[in-house]
Amino acid sequence: MKLDELDNLKKQALKEILASKDGKSLENLRVKFLGRKGGELTKILRTLKDLPIVEKRKIGPAANALREELEQAFKQKLKELLTSNPQLPTNLDITMPGKKIAVGHLHPLTLVENEIREIFKALNFSVVEGPEAETEHYNFDALNIPKDHPARDMWDTFWLKQETRDKKQETSKKNNTPHVADRLLLRTHTSPVQVRYMETHQPPFQIIVPGRVFRYEATDASHEINFYQVEGLMVGKDITLANFKYVIQEFFSRLFKKTVAIRLRPSYFPFVEPGLEVDVQCVKCGGKGCNVCKESGWLEVMGAGMVHPNVFEAAHYNPRDLQGFAFGLGLERIAMIKYNIPDIRLFYSGDLRFIKQF
Repeated sequence: MKLDELDNLKKQALKEILASKDGKSLENLRVKFLGRKGGELTKILRTLKDLPIVEKRKIGPAANALREELEQAFKQKLKELLTSNPQLPTNLDITMPGKKIAVGHLHPLTLVENEIREIFKALNFSVVEGPEAETEHYNFDALNIPKDHPARDMWDTFWLKQETRDKKQETSKKNNTPHVADRLLLRTHTSPVQVRYMETHQPPFQIIVPGRVFRYEATDASHEINFYQVEGLMVGKDITLANFKYVIQEFFSRLFKKTVAIRLRPSYFPFVEPGLEVDVQCVKCGGKGCNVCKESGWLEVMGAGMVHPNVFEAAHYNPRDLQGFAFGLGLERIAMIKYNIPDIRLFYSGDLRFIKQF
């Protein structure tokens, strides 16, 4: 073993390091010259033990110096490669496809609500919102729901405890009769916003009211204690059920991306007269009958009707001069139909496996 062999090895290594074009080839060179098992310089260092003491004193330090010099050359070359392309890992094969970056997912209820908003805005409806903590007046009285109506029962409504100052009885200056301040509750529907809007706006107008509502009831596959509704209201001088039928027909056709047949059935709601239930032809089977529509061919999707005169009077409108229709649909119900979701509780489970499907 002579020093000129180390010099030749040095020249070869530095030449190949300089010519290296990427991190992968550079790593292969490092293994070739400095690898622990079969590196060229490693082989030389292992033969030192068999050399005479005089040669060992000459070649040993020279070999160690060469190792340090080559290690420094590899580091410098790697730095140059990363500087020219900082996004390039040392062992990256640039011909391979990149990894897809994980992104967040909108909740299915958010997706459906956004779509409903856009459809009604395209039909010239305004989007209005209101408080979730509502008064008894707006939630019940102004909507023609009498004191003895079952909707006021404690098993259906979340009543809120009020501050002591709100519970104090007020004495009327006219007849000295005690009066208790209007009670607060978590709204059981989004209809109170209709009255609030009518009190501050004059017809004609058309609005929708998306929002969360609360019902004190047992949860199951189709019921939750908190859910979302979208309320609709159109008021003017000559508004009829024909206007309502057109709007709803157009809405569902745009929502489900195809022409959807609807039917109207008589029903009862205190704040409308006449009252209607709206069914759409099953979007899965086309009316032939399946597990989604329970073999009926139809899906119940909303309640509706012409605004009751008492509601107009509560909003300080003259019911002889105006007509209007109102409707309400459950956002979860629409999402379950649109995405074929079997259980309403999945929306509130917090399970990311469910959310990531949308």
